[in-house]
Amino acid sequence: MIPLRDTVRSRSTPFVNYTLIAVNLVIFVYEVTLPGEWFRRFVLGYGLVPAQLTLQHPLAYLTLVSSAFLHGSWLHVLSNMWVLFIFGDNVEDRMGHGRYLAFYLLSGVAAGLVQAGFAAHSSVPTIGASGAIAGVLAAYLLFYPSGRVLTLIPLFIFPWLMEIPAFVFLGIWFLLQLWSGVMALGQLGSTQVSGIAWWAHVGGFAFGLLAAWAFARRRQGLLV
Repeated sequence: MIPLRDTVRSRSTPFVNYTLIAVNLVIFVYEVTLPGEWFRRFVLGYGLVPAQLTLQHPLAYLTLVSSAFLHGSWLHVLSNMWVLFIFGDNVEDRMGHGRYLAFYLLSGVAAGLVQAGFAAHSSVPTIGASGAIAGVLAAYLLFYPSGRVLTLIPLFIFPWLMEIPAFVFLGIWFLLQLWSGVMALGQLGSTQVSGIAWWAHVGGFAFGLLAAWAFARRRQGLLV
């Protein structure tokens, strides 16, 4: 399922969301200019390597943030930024600019910690904004459950456009991440774990469900 747009209109300009998208794109453009060995060093230096999260390497914990701004391919970064563009503006509108930025970064940190917990001995760097964006998706689900998502569903050679309730679209997305994470558990005991960081998605989404209301702006003394 490919989201094309949602039906909830933002009432304010999502400056932070636009900035996050721009920063991610600029960093990725910088990545692709690096020669192969320099790119590898860049990812190893700023990506999240679970095995390095120890008390002996305190600076490694900074990669819980920096890793969320790195991507491995154009498809990776563009797909992440498209989802953030669709859903992030409404969440920023509901939280306000400063709270939204804090929420986004903390979602990324929570996602990284959960992924590292499931792959504690992995020496493969985890990169991508998906965990932070998962937190945004969870907040959208809580704030706008009745919103609808215009979705492209590839059906053989015929594309099928359908408006799906947000709680259905995001609920299916989360269940797929959880299922994929469970299926990948057999790989997580090795020191070389590759592929998609499913548990980062699950962790970011779970953080969003638990924390989103704490970041929502209060209106007229009531949380609505």
